[in-house]
Amino acid sequence: MISKSTIDNVFETARVEEVIGDFVNLKKSGSNFKGLSPFSDERTPSFMVSPVKQIWKDFSSGKGGNVVAFLMEHEHFTYPEAIKYLAKKYGIEIEETQQSDEQKLQADERESMYLVSEFASKHFQKNLHKTEPGKAIGLSYFKERGFSLETIKKFELGYSLDQWDDFTKEALAEAYKLEYLEKTGLTIVKGEQQFDRFKGRVMFPIHSMSGRVLGFGGRILTNEKKAAKYLNSPESEIYHKSKVLYGINFAKQAIAKEDNCFLVEGYTDVIQFHQSGIENVVSSSGTALTPDQIRLINRLTKNITVLFDGDAAGIRASLRGIDLILEQGMNVRVCTFPEGEDPDSFARNNSDEALGEYLEDKAQDFISYKASLLMEEAKKDPVKKAELIRDIVNSISKIPDTIQQEVYLQECSRIMDISENVLFSSLAQLNAKSGKTLPKQQQKKSFDVVKEEPHLKTPKVDEQYELEKKIISLLLQYGTVEEEFEDLVLKEKEDGELGLEKEVQKTRVFEKIFLDLQEDEIAFTNPKFRDIYAELITRLNSDEKFEVKNFINEIDPDQASEITSILMEEEQYKLHEWDRQNIFVKAKTETISRHVSETILSLRRFLINQKINELSEEIKSPGQEQQTQHILEDVRDYLSLKKVLSEKLNRVM
Repeated sequence: MISKSTIDNVFETARVEEVIGDFVNLKKSGSNFKGLSPFSDERTPSFMVSPVKQIWKDFSSGKGGNVVAFLMEHEHFTYPEAIKYLAKKYGIEIEETQQSDEQKLQADERESMYLVSEFASKHFQKNLHKTEPGKAIGLSYFKERGFSLETIKKFELGYSLDQWDDFTKEALAEAYKLEYLEKTGLTIVKGEQQFDRFKGRVMFPIHSMSGRVLGFGGRILTNEKKAAKYLNSPESEIYHKSKVLYGINFAKQAIAKEDNCFLVEGYTDVIQFHQSGIENVVSSSGTALTPDQIRLINRLTKNITVLFDGDAAGIRASLRGIDLILEQGMNVRVCTFPEGEDPDSFARNNSDEALGEYLEDKAQDFISYKASLLMEEAKKDPVKKAELIRDIVNSISKIPDTIQQEVYLQECSRIMDISENVLFSSLAQLNAKSGKTLPKQQQKKSFDVVKEEPHLKTPKVDEQYELEKKIISLLLQYGTVEEEFEDLVLKEKEDGELGLEKEVQKTRVFEKIFLDLQEDEIAFTNPKFRDIYAELITRLNSDEKFEVKNFINEIDPDQASEITSILMEEEQYKLHEWDRQNIFVKAKTETISRHVSETILSLRRFLINQKINELSEEIKSPGQEQQTQHILEDVRDYLSLKKVLSEKLNRVM
């Protein structure tokens, strides 16, 4: 168990915008930050972070909460894991009691696999640095590749001894279950026999974006013909190679900062670039690039530079990856290295400055690159040139943005010396074959008669739900604020008639709301709101230094999620940046008392309407003839009260 003082210290120190900024490219939007949702595939930002309230909300998926909730959702951490991650990030010492054997047994399967993988990484590192075979074989290999000791330790590189069960034996001796050794793929089990999958290989741990070990890549150093040069961990509950990029945990901040990601093929390419001072680089680890991997980069930047070595055949095979990147609405540049060179060797054989200059000078737009690559083959052959043009137009058709498509078609027209009309026609044919259609506004011609669209029924709004939610929102945002409330109260005049008189009272918002609802005996109908309201009133009444972020951190996670949704809904309009369009929304802080009074009066009026409707239905019911007069009197009383409330609403200042 982690001590409460540690948890409090973590929440006090951690900044939600800094933590989420490690995973999502956030941009300033007023007092908040916004970015693309890490939980869904979107092109328009709907993910918002509030530094003031220390909460986040993803409007595309509906998820939200505090900094710990984000880590639990995004990284699938348990609560203790999220606290430990934050403690490590901010250098906070963790006070906790040692886990018992029983608690270890209760750890779920995923966590057990993470623990096994973490142990394996440390074991392979120990082999590399502490054993004679590790130093002589593994460490020598890495140093021959030009990696410094600092780089080797940074990437947690290791060595699996050339013994059948070195790792398995030690893991079992440390009480790790064979079940999880097998599920992670670290140990192969055949009947009664168990042996290490990565026997005699140098090891490259593969990390998640947050730095957890998911799996391994192992390179053999002998010339065994039957053995694969590189061997990866098999698919498991925690490792899905199509959704992982090697080096993303080390590159994420640099990618967001540089607003560009270099994409390479191998582990050593990534490591060598880092050592050369270029950190915004990741690798697909030798596998074909997948949409999931591209979306991982898309959270951090819209710009990808694909780096190819000088092998022409390999380049042609990799061009499919460019189309996948374009499909995700991203900008692609391509850079190739001289024949016989790859990113690793080029970085090793040139200075850091020369590498940086080469990447800057040689990176080409994908159309220019594709044209220059394939034109050599086409030369003066018209048929081959036509195939090349179709190939380029096919790539352009993958781009979801129609404006960007048009710009690229114009560029293609210039480079290939062919009319734009032909290219547009070719694009239209491709779109028709794939079932794509142009947006309606582009299909319509001048003077077309536009049929009026049938009006869709507006979904009915649950007024009571919205008003109860608004009251919770007011309590959260302004509960402790002291305001002057102007009210109109019924008083007897000198002539004996009842009339409305103005009365001003200075009180805190939560007291005003509580007393008004108590006076009318109004109870919340929504169970979630009812619980949150009761908890809020108690806290506001007892805690003079009430802060929303502390309240969210201390209550039930379901309630915390509901509160986050309520709070961030108030901020949602800022995503649209109305101020840039010269539309200025009046801040609610300018009219708190009015906003509170209107909400309470609206709720009262709604409940009175509801009561009037109920009584009206009673009159229609058979057997109510004798009660009709009494019911009508009640209806008249409620109508009089409704009239008073309507006057109040019209006159709230």
